Amino acid sequence: MSESEISVTFEPQGRVVRVRPGITVREAATRAGVFLDYPCGGQGTCGKCRVKAIAGLSAPESVERSLLTPGELDSGTRLACRATVTRSVAVTVPDTSLLSTTYKILADSSGPIGASADPPVRRVLVEMPSPTLEDDASDFERLIRYTGPLTVSREILSALPAQLRRGEFRGEAIVADGELIVFDEGNTRRPYYVAAFDIGTTTLVGVLLDPAAGSEHARLSRMNPQTSLGDDVLSRILHARQHMKGLEELRMMAVAAVNEMLLELASQAGVTPQAIVQITIAGNTTMQHLFAGLDPGALGEIPFVPAISRSLRIPAKESGVSIHPRGSVYVFPVIGGFVGGDTVAGMLTTNIAESQGPVMLIDIGTNGELVLHRDGILWATSCAAGPALEGARISHGMRAAQGAIEEFFFEEDVRYSVIGDVRPTGMCGSALIDAAAGLLRLGIVLPQGLMLDPGQLPESLPEAIRRRVECDGNGTRFVLVDANETSTGSAIVLTQADVRELQLAIAAIRAGFTILLRRAALGLDEIEHVLVAGAFGNYIRCENAQRIGLLPHALAPSKLAFVGNTSLSGAHHAALSLGARERAETLARQTHHVDLSLDPHFHEAYVEAMFFPEEDATEMTPSGHP
Repeated sequence: MSESEISVTFEPQGRVVRVRPGITVREAATRAGVFLDYPCGGQGTCGKCRVKAIAGLSAPESVERSLLTPGELDSGTRLACRATVTRSVAVTVPDTSLLSTTYKILADSSGPIGASADPPVRRVLVEMPSPTLEDDASDFERLIRYTGPLTVSREILSALPAQLRRGEFRGEAIVADGELIVFDEGNTRRPYYVAAFDIGTTTLVGVLLDPAAGSEHARLSRMNPQTSLGDDVLSRILHARQHMKGLEELRMMAVAAVNEMLLELASQAGVTPQAIVQITIAGNTTMQHLFAGLDPGALGEIPFVPAISRSLRIPAKESGVSIHPRGSVYVFPVIGGFVGGDTVAGMLTTNIAESQGPVMLIDIGTNGELVLHRDGILWATSCAAGPALEGARISHGMRAAQGAIEEFFFEEDVRYSVIGDVRPTGMCGSALIDAAAGLLRLGIVLPQGLMLDPGQLPESLPEAIRRRVECDGNGTRFVLVDANETSTGSAIVLTQADVRELQLAIAAIRAGFTILLRRAALGLDEIEHVLVAGAFGNYIRCENAQRIGLLPHALAPSKLAFVGNTSLSGAHHAALSLGARERAETLARQTHHVDLSLDPHFHEAYVEAMFFPEEDATEMTPSGHP
């Protein structure tokens, strides 16, 4: 241990780590196993990684002075990604700065029920006649008479002659994608499984499946640990580009998390992970690149080109996934740019290409994806909605963890519900939508996004609501939760700046919707269904999402359908059916990728979408067909 090292103690976790002076609190925390939340990827723009230390840190720099008040700085509040340690120090980490492990994740999917007629992984029972002078075919040739054409490793082929003779030419072959994975002599009925994963930017969801019966044995979800290096895909692309081992660091984070999940999934089924012979992966383009160890650098610059758009099959040993050593990983094809395998999986699950009338599929998140089908033609695009819907860049925003308000109700006063039934710490994206919709209905926020100050409020407002509108040095704000009700002792508010951040997120999605309608020469009233996919979509209130324009305001609610985690469901289908994989490849290749940044109408559509709709608006119908 170097004498030049100093100790950094993290409280209340009680973790101590020895480091050299000059590293950031962020780096020290990571080494100590204290994982803080960095929505901006540690770029010093979100101000969420707040810690406290009275002494022992570098002087505040300009970024910290712009994000923290003088009072906060005087009390020792600092940003972990900016402050560096200068001598031994004790750092207090509030719960609000920790990367929570109790996120509310949508794990539901509508996977197939029952065995598939064309499973990628199958068991073949063989009972062969022994070789004779009249039939002296090789052992392997004799085997493939029963299994069909196979590839085989030298290791299995070396053991095959003895196995066949010990078992009197009876045995069981486990075949995956035309490769002999296992050969057992006799009739062992060795259990074998496959697994399907949705690798999301924020969350990971996995399911363990019996391919012979098509049944599900276990299901699990958890946070994507890569969030500690940035909430959005661009932050992670930047990390991979700027750090010598950044790509490998991100890859191993995802692989390690999947391996932990595989261990738990197998444990629930009463087997070891080596009983799993194949897994399927669906995720956005960046997540799939990072999991496969493919350089995502070109995705960070125009024209946003992926390394590969076709599906991948990676040997388990090469991928680092802890399943059967001769197993493999199937990775979904992507459409182009940031429209990735999760979108293809959604198209596969919803069977959108077979719809009779015009149908839109939309996955709302930090990176929103939209697909439109009309008369056998498919268009798809992605839009950078930004992290506001995940709680980042919102003054009291947070992800859907314990302590997050998930619903607001506006009556004579404001009511709310909290995840975990505890004192609230902040609000997640669904509550942000409720708050904005409620203030629009009350006339406190105008369609252009302006929040009225106390002297401009409608006379009809209930007094309890009226008292919640305040002005301070930063402008008007609405107090959603009083300070005496929260876990932090600070009021939870919605500010004018928060409303603007929400408008930016909504505008990106609405503009994407408008551009796809224009490409298909459709009016909004011609759309028969809008399918809302993903975890976030299942937690928002339809009427509030429509009120703020996140979902088409003029569309009849009966045309909206929430279809759950279609990324996981698509991975589920592909785990059990070769035909599903073929359809996924076809869908990816036949879909027209629309790059919004190159569309001449995008800027106009984006600016128009910045306005919240009027109560009786019929927005989002293109003004004319091209």
